[in-house]
Amino acid sequence: MNCLRILLFTIQLTVLSFYLSASELYDMLVKLPGVVKVEEKGTNPFFSEKYLVWFEQALDQDNPAAGTFRQRVFVNHKSFDIPVVYTTEGYNGDYAAEDKYINELCRILTANEVFVEHRYFSESVPDPVNWEYLTTKNAATDHHTIFKALKTIYHGKWVSTGISKGGETCLLYQMYYPDDMDAVVAYVAPVAKAVEDGRHEIFISKTGTSKDRKKILDFQKEILKRREIIFPMFENFVKASNLTFRLPLEEVYDYCVLEFSFSFWQWYGNTDRIPSKKESNTILFQYFIAVAGPAYFSIEGSESTFPFFYQAARELGYYGYDTKPFKKLLVIESAEEYLSKIFIPEEMKINFEPQTSINLEKFISSDAKNTFMIYGEYDPWTAVAPDPGENKNVKKIISPKGTHMTRILNLPKILQDEIVKDLDKIMN
Repeated sequence: MNCLRILLFTIQLTVLSFYLSASELYDMLVKLPGVVKVEEKGTNPFFSEKYLVWFEQALDQDNPAAGTFRQRVFVNHKSFDIPVVYTTEGYNGDYAAEDKYINELCRILTANEVFVEHRYFSESVPDPVNWEYLTTKNAATDHHTIFKALKTIYHGKWVSTGISKGGETCLLYQMYYPDDMDAVVAYVAPVAKAVEDGRHEIFISKTGTSKDRKKILDFQKEILKRREIIFPMFENFVKASNLTFRLPLEEVYDYCVLEFSFSFWQWYGNTDRIPSKKESNTILFQYFIAVAGPAYFSIEGSESTFPFFYQAARELGYYGYDTKPFKKLLVIESAEEYLSKIFIPEEMKINFEPQTSINLEKFISSDAKNTFMIYGEYDPWTAVAPDPGENKNVKKIISPKGTHMTRILNLPKILQDEIVKDLDKIMN
């Protein structure tokens, strides 16, 4: 009987502790400077609580008269006395709203997570939209402001992280505010030096085996050679999908062919399933659309990611296309300046500022600390991965045959163990 009473008492204490903890965290969040609203959300068993926290942010830290906007932040809580994974998403944060969402670093480090949606994306968009204030410095200041507020709750160590543009975002955040984070884990983060950087095309021309490259090139040429038959299928697909473009559809067809090799190496990396010339028009078309469909180049398809294309044209840079292998098969005369032709409205003039990339590369090779940069061998974005040089405080890891989906938990075990061991030393 005494044992039963002790068990019941222990259960009551556990339940009471949970509700006190939940109430305590909520009360802390609503009192933070800049917080205008807090909503409790459902979460997965790894965390005990989850909150959607809205921060009122300055559009421009150097110009208070520019106004403010509300930024969406998710706080996934496990314990007050463990590390925090600080996710600097480069795009929208819609997926982080799902109950099942969890960052792999939370499991690796047994950590809480603070997830920040990037300014100008999804629900973190100013009204009215003034593109002048969408800069890497302003975005980094968003992250700094949120960190300062939440650091008063979570006193332990923090590691910032992000994927692709989010990875570049966390590297830029470290550059602008080097004292905030204890460590940085940037996945597949590009640092391009121009709107059409030039290194991606060279990278693609050397990726995989000669047999792989020939198979991809043969497929691209076959799609162009069969234009008369496949283009009507392409046209019907576009109509059924209700897509519109800033260019004639014949030119969009060409760009999809040019995009094929980039998209293939970015996401797939295994040429075994590429159809041969012997396959039917339908099979070729279906594979073509699956790998490099026209939605990417459409006004509708790029609407939610337009802030990224603006940033690419202004500070972040992008990639170009090598048209030489297809010269006699293309409708377009050149693919130069395609980013502005396809993605940027004609009335919007943007001048590229290379200094951001120059400064970031210099920072990584000199002053960056406790930084891990993880890339896939086949991913074209690896072409513009920054070089740590002699900076021993930065580790650059390239996963053999890895794609843009490369993460710590799908690295070869020897590389995975190395990173986990190093992170554990820093964070615990």
